[in-house]
Amino acid sequence: MIRLLNIYFFVLLGFLFCKSLSAQIVSVDGIPRDTSFTVHSAFIKERKVRPYIEIVKPSLPKGVFAKENIDYRTLAPDRVLHLNVYRPDDTKLYPALLMVHGGGWGSGSLSLQVPMAQQIATKGFVAIPVEYRLSPEALYPAALHDLKAAVRWVKANASEYNIDTTRIAISGCSAGGQLAMLVGMTNSLPEYEDRSEYADYSSSVHAVVNIDGISDFLSDELEASRVSLSKNKIPSAVKWFGGTFEDKQEAWINASPIYHITEKSAPVCFINSSIPRFHAGRDAAIEKLSKYKIYTAVYSIDDTPHTFWLFHPWFTITVDYMTDFLNNVLEVKKCK
Repeated sequence: MIRLLNIYFFVLLGFLFCKSLSAQIVSVDGIPRDTSFTVHSAFIKERKVRPYIEIVKPSLPKGVFAKENIDYRTLAPDRVLHLNVYRPDDTKLYPALLMVHGGGWGSGSLSLQVPMAQQIATKGFVAIPVEYRLSPEALYPAALHDLKAAVRWVKANASEYNIDTTRIAISGCSAGGQLAMLVGMTNSLPEYEDRSEYADYSSSVHAVVNIDGISDFLSDELEASRVSLSKNKIPSAVKWFGGTFEDKQEAWINASPIYHITEKSAPVCFINSSIPRFHAGRDAAIEKLSKYKIYTAVYSIDDTPHTFWLFHPWFTITVDYMTDFLNNVLEVKKCK
C-alpha cells in the first residue's frame, strides 16, 4: 500500500508540474519564459489591499550615464545573457552594485531593477541590473553560475566603466535576494563556480543586500512548499530544484545561503517586509555571521507587501537603507 501511495504521489506531482508549466510558459526568441510576474501583475494584486500605492517607473536622472543590453555571458550562439550599466556621468572611480531581480526563480526580468538602479546611480554607484537563467530554461545552480560570471565580468571590464574592483556589492529582491546572498556567502568556494568566462577573476563580493529573500530553504519555505503541494500547487522552489526536498535534498541544502557562511562571507543587509515567511533563516544567519565578526544590518518596514520595493511609498526608504549600508561597509564618499 505504501508503495502504491508513493507511486501515486509522484505521478500526481509530475502531472501538476506539467500542467503548471503549460499554463504559464511561452517561447520568447526560442527561450522558455514564465511571464506571470511583472510590475503590473504585482500592482494589480497589491492595490486591492493598498489602493494608495503607485508603481515606480523608470526615468533616467540627470547626470546619470546609461548603457543597456550589454552581453556578459554567451551560453550558445543563440543564447546570450545581458546586463545594464547606470553610473554617474563623469570619469571618477565608483563602487559597483550588481542587482538581481525576483520572480520566484522562474519569472521576472532585469527591467524590474531598472528604476532602483537609476536612482542608486545618483548616489555614487555603478548600478548593474543583471539577467540570469530562470527555471523554465535551466534549473539550479545555473542562476548562481550566471551571477558569479556577472561579478567576474564586472571585474574584467572595470576600467571601461571606471569601477573600483575593491568595492563590489550585490543586491537582490525576493528570489534575487536569496541569490545575491548565496553569491556573497559562497565567496572563495570553488565548488560553486563555473569559470567558463573570465577565469582569471574572482567572483567574490564585498557586501550583500538581501531584500526579502530567504536564507534557508529548510525552514519556513520547506513547510510552505509542502502546504502548496497538499493543495495541488507546485511551489516555485520545487520548479527551480526540479523536485521536492525528498527528491532533491542536496539542491535544497546547497541553495540555502545559511549553510555556506564562513569567515570569507560578505557583510549582509537584510531589508524585510512584514511577512514572516520571507525572513526564513535570517536570524540564524545573522547569528552565524556574528560568530565570524561579519557585520550585518536589519531593516524591517511595517505593514508592507512582499513586493514593497516596486512601489511608492516604500521605494525611497528602501534605496536609502541600501545606500546607507553600502556607504558604511564600502566606505563610499557621497557625490557632491
